[in-house]
Amino acid sequence: METQTEESSIANDKPPGCCQELKAWRFELRNSIKDIEDLVKIFPLDVEEIKCLSAVVKIYPIKITPYYLSLIDKDNPDDPIAKQCIPSPKEKDLYFNAQDDPLGEEKDTVMPGLMHRYPDRALVTLTNMCPVYCRHCTRKREWQKGSWNRQDEELDKIYKYIQDHREIRDVILSGGDPLILSTGKLENILRNLREIQHVEIIRIGTRCPVVLPQRIDEELVFTLKKYRPIWINTHFNHPNEITPESTQACDRILCAGIPVNNQTVLLRGINDEVETMTRLCQGLLKVGVRPYYLFHCDPVNGTGHLRTSIDKGLEIIKGMRGFTSGLAVPTYVVDGLDGQGKVPLQSDYLISREDNYCTLRGYRGEVFRYYYPEDKKHENRYYL
Repeated sequence: METQTEESSIANDKPPGCCQELKAWRFELRNSIKDIEDLVKIFPLDVEEIKCLSAVVKIYPIKITPYYLSLIDKDNPDDPIAKQCIPSPKEKDLYFNAQDDPLGEEKDTVMPGLMHRYPDRALVTLTNMCPVYCRHCTRKREWQKGSWNRQDEELDKIYKYIQDHREIRDVILSGGDPLILSTGKLENILRNLREIQHVEIIRIGTRCPVVLPQRIDEELVFTLKKYRPIWINTHFNHPNEITPESTQACDRILCAGIPVNNQTVLLRGINDEVETMTRLCQGLLKVGVRPYYLFHCDPVNGTGHLRTSIDKGLEIIKGMRGFTSGLAVPTYVVDGLDGQGKVPLQSDYLISREDNYCTLRGYRGEVFRYYYPEDKKHENRYYL
C-alpha cells in the first residue's frame, strides 16, 4: 500500500488520444471541495459553524465533486444531497454500540487488501479514495490513513491467494471506489483476475455513476466490456440523484452488457419515508437499474445521527410490497455485527403454521389460509 495524493494517482492514466470526456472526470476530482475554506465560498457559515466543522473534518475529511455539489438546493436546509456529503457537527457525537469497524471486516481480512468472509466470495479493497466522502460511509475509519492505492506487490499476493482457493468464484472489487483508479490499472487487475479459471464473475462496487458520472466514459466502458461477466453495484440513495448525467452513465454500462444493481442505505431525514423510497426505486427501474439491497445504516462511529430504527426499515418495505412492482422492492438487510453477514428482514406475513395449512397475511392486511400440497400422510389435504 502506497500513500499518495489523488492527483498523482490520476496522472498514472495516460490513454492514447486523450479526448475531452476523459479530461472531464479528472477536472471534477481536481476541483473538488476538500476543506472548510472551499465550503465557505459556497455556503455562508458563521464563525462558530466554521470552528465546529473544522474540528469534524480533522477526524472525518471532506470531499465533494463540483457535479454532486450542483445537485444541492442551497435554499433547502434539509436538502438530502447536502446531508450525504456536507459534514455535520453530530459526527463527533458518541452513540451506543458505534465502532470504527462494527462489521468485523479487519477480522476477516486474510492479507492486506483481501477479505474472505463468505465461502465462495472474496472482497478486494483497491483504494481508500472516493470521488465524494459520504458521511454515512461504512469504512469511515479509512479516511484517516491518507490517500492510497493498492500496489502491484500486494495485488500479486491477492491473485495468488485467490488462485490457491478454488472455492472463490466471485470477486468483489471495492474500496474506496475502484473506478477512481486509472483505466490502465483497472484493466491490469481485471486481466489478472480473468486468468484465474475458477473466478466466474467480477463485481465492482462504485458510486461513480451517482457522484462522478463523467468517469463512465467510452474508454472505461470498452475496457469493462472485455472482461465480462462483470456486475456493477452502485449506490443511489435519493430520487434527486437520478439526473440526465447519472442516467447516461448507467445507460453506457448497460449498453455494454453489464448489469447495474443498486444498494441503497436507509438514512434518517434523507430517504426514510415510503414515498421517497418508492420514488427512488421506481425511478431506478425507469433507467434500467435494479433495486437490489436496502441496507440498514451500520453502527459506525461518526454516522449515528443518520441511523434509523429497524422498525422504520420494515415499515418502508411493507409500504412498498404489493403497492408497486416487486422489481422495485429491494431486499432489506442488516449487516450482522462482527462478521455475522447479511440478514434479510421482512414484515410478518407468515402468522402461524398448522398441521395441514399455514395462516398468511396479504399485503393489504387480509388474513387467509394456505393449504399444503397433498402427500401420502395426508391424503385429504388440499392446496390452492
